[in-house]
Amino acid sequence: MKLGWIGYGAFGRLACSHLGPHFDLVIHDAQPGRTASASLEDVAACKRIVIAAPVQAIGEVATALAPLVQPGTRIYDVGSVKLRPMQAMRDALPDHCEIVGTHPLFGPQSAVTGLEGLPIVLCPSHGEDVSCERDFLAERLKLDVHVSDADTHDRTMARVQGLTHLVAKVITEIDATPAAYTTRSYDLLMEAAGLVAQDSDALFRAIEKHNPYSAELRERFFESVEALSDRLKN
Repeated sequence: MKLGWIGYGAFGRLACSHLGPHFDLVIHDAQPGRTASASLEDVAACKRIVIAAPVQAIGEVATALAPLVQPGTRIYDVGSVKLRPMQAMRDALPDHCEIVGTHPLFGPQSAVTGLEGLPIVLCPSHGEDVSCERDFLAERLKLDVHVSDADTHDRTMARVQGLTHLVAKVITEIDATPAAYTTRSYDLLMEAAGLVAQDSDALFRAIEKHNPYSAELRERFFESVEALSDRLKN
Protein backbone atom coordinates (compact mmCIF):
# COMPACT_ATOMS: atom_id res chain seq x y z
CA MET A 1 0.00 0.00 0.00
CA LYS A 2 1.16 3.53 -0.73
CA LEU A 3 1.42 5.77 2.31
CA GLY A 4 1.63 9.52 1.81
CA TRP A 5 3.80 11.38 4.30
CA ILE A 6 3.99 15.16 4.75
CA GLY A 7 6.85 16.51 6.86
CA TYR A 8 10.33 15.01 6.88
CA GLY A 9 11.86 16.49 10.00
CA ALA A 10 13.49 14.51 12.80
CA PHE A 11 10.35 12.57 13.70
CA GLY A 12 9.40 12.07 10.07
CA ARG A 13 12.76 10.49 9.33
CA LEU A 14 12.49 8.24 12.39
CA ALA A 15 8.96 7.09 11.54
CA CYS A 16 9.65 6.55 7.85
CA SER A 17 12.73 4.43 8.63
CA HIS A 18 10.44 1.99 10.47
CA LEU A 19 7.50 2.24 8.04
CA GLY A 20 9.61 1.88 4.90
CA PRO A 21 9.75 -1.94 4.98
CA HIS A 22 5.94 -2.11 5.13
CA PHE A 23 4.75 0.64 2.76
CA ASP A 24 5.57 2.32 -0.50
CA LEU A 25 6.27 5.73 1.01
CA VAL A 26 5.46 8.93 -0.90
CA ILE A 27 7.18 11.71 1.05
CA HIS A 28 6.71 15.46 0.68
CA ASP A 29 8.33 18.29 2.59
CA ALA A 30 8.02 21.93 1.61
CA GLN A 31 11.20 23.00 3.40
CA PRO A 32 14.23 23.28 1.10
CA GLY A 33 17.14 20.97 1.74
CA ARG A 34 15.18 18.02 3.06
CA THR A 35 15.44 14.81 1.02
CA ALA A 36 11.76 14.38 0.21
CA SER A 37 11.01 14.60 -3.48
CA ALA A 38 7.30 13.88 -3.95
CA SER A 39 4.87 16.69 -4.71
CA LEU A 40 1.80 17.41 -2.64
CA GLU A 41 -0.26 16.10 -5.56
CA ASP A 42 1.65 12.81 -5.41
CA VAL A 43 0.88 12.49 -1.71
CA ALA A 44 -2.79 13.37 -2.24
CA ALA A 45 -3.11 10.43 -4.65
CA CYS A 46 -2.54 8.03 -1.73
CA LYS A 47 -5.50 6.63 0.20
CA ARG A 48 -3.62 6.93 3.51
CA ILE A 49 -1.81 10.18 4.38
CA VAL A 50 0.12 11.20 7.49
CA ILE A 51 0.59 14.87 8.34
CA ALA A 52 3.82 15.10 10.36
CA ALA A 53 3.88 18.88 10.57
CA PRO A 54 4.10 20.96 13.77
CA VAL A 55 0.76 21.23 15.57
CA GLN A 56 0.53 24.92 14.67
CA ALA A 57 0.76 24.10 10.93
CA ILE A 58 -1.61 21.13 10.69
CA GLY A 59 -4.62 23.22 9.67
CA GLU A 60 -2.60 24.96 6.96
CA VAL A 61 -1.39 21.63 5.55
CA ALA A 62 -4.92 20.20 5.63
CA THR A 63 -6.20 23.25 3.74
CA ALA A 64 -3.59 22.70 1.03
CA LEU A 65 -4.56 19.03 0.79
CA ALA A 66 -8.32 19.62 0.75
CA PRO A 67 -8.87 20.20 -3.00
CA LEU A 68 -6.54 17.32 -3.95
CA VAL A 69 -7.55 14.33 -1.84
CA GLN A 70 -9.69 11.45 -3.10
CA PRO A 71 -12.99 10.38 -1.54
CA GLY A 72 -12.46 7.87 1.24
CA THR A 73 -8.93 9.01 2.05
CA ARG A 74 -7.92 8.44 5.66
CA ILE A 75 -5.71 11.19 7.07
CA TYR A 76 -3.64 11.01 10.24
CA ASP A 77 -1.66 13.53 12.23
CA VAL A 78 1.13 12.75 14.72
CA GLY A 79 0.83 15.82 16.94
CA SER A 80 1.21 15.88 20.71
CA VAL A 81 -2.17 17.63 21.06
CA LYS A 82 -5.38 16.28 19.60
CA LEU A 83 -8.50 18.43 20.13
CA ARG A 84 -7.53 21.57 18.21
CA PRO A 85 -5.49 19.94 15.40
CA MET A 86 -8.18 17.36 14.71
CA GLN A 87 -10.82 20.09 14.62
CA ALA A 88 -8.61 22.09 12.25
CA MET A 89 -8.39 19.07 9.94
CA ARG A 90 -12.12 18.51 10.15
CA ASP A 91 -12.79 22.16 9.28
CA ALA A 92 -10.36 22.16 6.34
CA LEU A 93 -10.85 18.75 4.76
CA PRO A 94 -13.89 17.60 2.76
CA ASP A 95 -16.48 15.45 4.49
CA HIS A 96 -15.50 12.42 2.40
CA CYS A 97 -12.18 12.17 4.31
CA GLU A 98 -11.73 10.12 7.46
CA ILE A 99 -9.59 11.61 10.22
CA VAL A 100 -7.64 9.65 12.81
CA GLY A 101 -5.45 11.47 15.27
CA THR A 102 -2.35 9.67 16.47
CA HIS A 103 0.19 10.56 19.11
CA PRO A 104 3.44 8.60 19.21
CA LEU A 105 4.68 9.21 22.75
CA PHE A 106 8.30 8.96 21.70
CA GLY A 107 10.84 10.69 19.51
CA PRO A 108 14.35 10.21 18.16
CA GLN A 109 15.90 10.38 21.65
CA SER A 110 13.58 7.89 23.37
CA ALA A 111 13.47 5.53 20.34
CA VAL A 112 17.23 5.34 19.88
CA THR A 113 17.26 1.61 20.72
CA GLY A 114 14.06 0.76 18.80
CA LEU A 115 10.28 1.04 19.02
CA GLU A 116 9.36 -2.09 20.93
CA GLY A 117 7.19 -1.32 23.94
CA LEU A 118 6.94 2.42 23.28
CA PRO A 119 3.42 3.89 23.59
CA ILE A 120 1.24 5.38 20.87
CA VAL A 121 -2.33 6.68 21.11
CA LEU A 122 -4.99 6.47 18.37
CA CYS A 123 -7.88 8.96 18.45
CA PRO A 124 -10.62 8.23 15.90
CA SER A 125 -12.48 11.39 14.93
CA HIS A 126 -16.01 10.05 14.44
CA GLY A 127 -15.95 6.40 15.40
CA GLU A 128 -13.65 5.23 12.61
CA ASP A 129 -12.63 1.60 12.91
CA VAL A 130 -8.93 1.65 13.79
CA SER A 131 -8.52 -2.08 14.38
CA CYS A 132 -6.30 -2.39 11.29
CA GLU A 133 -3.97 0.40 12.48
CA ARG A 134 -3.98 -0.96 16.03
CA ASP A 135 -3.05 -4.46 14.89
CA PHE A 136 -0.32 -3.22 12.55
CA LEU A 137 1.28 -0.98 15.15
CA ALA A 138 1.13 -3.64 17.84
CA GLU A 139 2.07 -6.72 15.82
CA ARG A 140 4.48 -5.33 13.21
CA LEU A 141 6.09 -2.40 15.02
CA LYS A 142 5.67 -3.86 18.54
CA LEU A 143 4.29 -0.61 19.93
CA ASP A 144 2.10 -0.33 23.03
CA VAL A 145 -1.16 0.88 21.42
CA HIS A 146 -3.93 2.81 23.22
CA VAL A 147 -7.23 4.02 21.75
CA SER A 148 -8.76 7.17 23.21
CA ASP A 149 -11.01 10.10 22.41
CA ALA A 150 -9.29 13.43 21.80
CA ASP A 151 -10.61 15.10 24.95
CA THR A 152 -9.38 12.33 27.26
CA HIS A 153 -6.04 12.34 25.45
CA ASP A 154 -5.50 16.07 25.97
CA ARG A 155 -6.55 15.93 29.63
CA THR A 156 -4.07 13.10 30.19
CA MET A 157 -1.26 14.74 28.24
CA ALA A 158 -1.62 18.02 30.14
CA ARG A 159 -0.28 16.06 33.12
CA VAL A 160 2.00 13.56 31.39
CA GLN A 161 3.69 15.91 28.92
CA GLY A 162 2.76 19.40 30.07
CA LEU A 163 4.24 18.96 33.53
CA THR A 164 7.24 16.92 32.36
CA HIS A 165 8.29 19.37 29.65
CA LEU A 166 7.74 22.33 31.97
CA VAL A 167 10.05 20.90 34.64
CA ALA A 168 12.59 19.77 32.04
CA LYS A 169 12.60 23.23 30.44
CA VAL A 170 13.33 24.87 33.79
CA ILE A 171 16.14 22.39 34.57
CA THR A 172 17.66 22.85 31.11
CA GLU A 173 17.64 26.65 31.37
CA ILE A 174 19.25 26.51 34.83
CA ASP A 175 22.05 24.68 33.01
CA ALA A 176 23.05 22.38 35.85
CA THR A 177 26.69 21.36 35.44
CA PRO A 178 27.83 17.73 35.70
CA ALA A 179 28.92 16.67 39.18
CA ALA A 180 31.68 14.27 40.21
CA TYR A 181 29.27 12.47 42.54
CA THR A 182 25.48 12.47 42.50
CA THR A 183 22.39 10.79 43.91
CA ARG A 184 20.20 8.37 42.01
CA SER A 185 17.32 10.86 42.11
CA TYR A 186 19.54 13.54 40.55
CA ASP A 187 20.63 11.15 37.79
CA LEU A 188 17.01 10.25 37.00
CA LEU A 189 16.01 13.91 36.93
CA MET A 190 18.85 14.78 34.55
CA GLU A 191 18.00 11.77 32.38
CA ALA A 192 14.37 12.87 32.14
CA ALA A 193 15.38 16.43 31.26
CA GLY A 194 17.85 15.14 28.68
CA LEU A 195 15.17 13.14 26.88
CA VAL A 196 13.28 16.30 25.96
CA ALA A 197 16.16 18.80 25.90
CA GLN A 198 16.56 18.44 22.12
CA ASP A 199 12.85 18.88 21.39
CA SER A 200 12.00 21.97 19.38
CA ASP A 201 10.56 25.12 20.90
CA ALA A 202 7.56 24.62 18.59
CA LEU A 203 6.85 21.28 20.27
CA PHE A 204 7.16 22.84 23.73
CA ARG A 205 4.76 25.63 22.77
CA ALA A 206 2.31 23.13 21.27
CA ILE A 207 2.26 21.11 24.49
CA GLU A 208 1.90 24.15 26.73
CA LYS A 209 -0.22 26.50 24.62
CA HIS A 210 -2.31 24.38 22.26
CA ASN A 211 -3.51 21.84 24.80
CA PRO A 212 -6.59 23.49 26.35
CA TYR A 213 -5.94 21.72 29.67
CA SER A 214 -2.29 22.71 30.14
CA ALA A 215 -2.87 26.28 31.36
CA GLU A 216 -4.64 25.27 34.59
CA LEU A 217 -1.97 22.73 35.48
CA ARG A 218 0.78 25.21 34.65
CA GLU A 219 -0.75 27.81 36.95
CA ARG A 220 -1.00 25.27 39.77
CA PHE A 221 2.64 24.37 39.22
CA PHE A 222 3.85 27.97 39.46
CA GLU A 223 1.61 28.63 42.48
CA SER A 224 3.17 25.62 44.20
CA VAL A 225 6.68 26.85 43.37
CA GLU A 226 5.85 30.30 44.73
CA ALA A 227 4.33 28.83 47.89
CA LEU A 228 7.41 26.68 48.42
CA SER A 229 9.65 29.70 47.90
CA ASP A 230 7.67 31.63 50.53
CA ARG A 231 8.01 28.73 52.98
CA LEU A 232 11.77 28.70 52.54
CA LYS A 233 12.05 32.47 52.96
CA ASN A 234 10.04 32.36 56.17
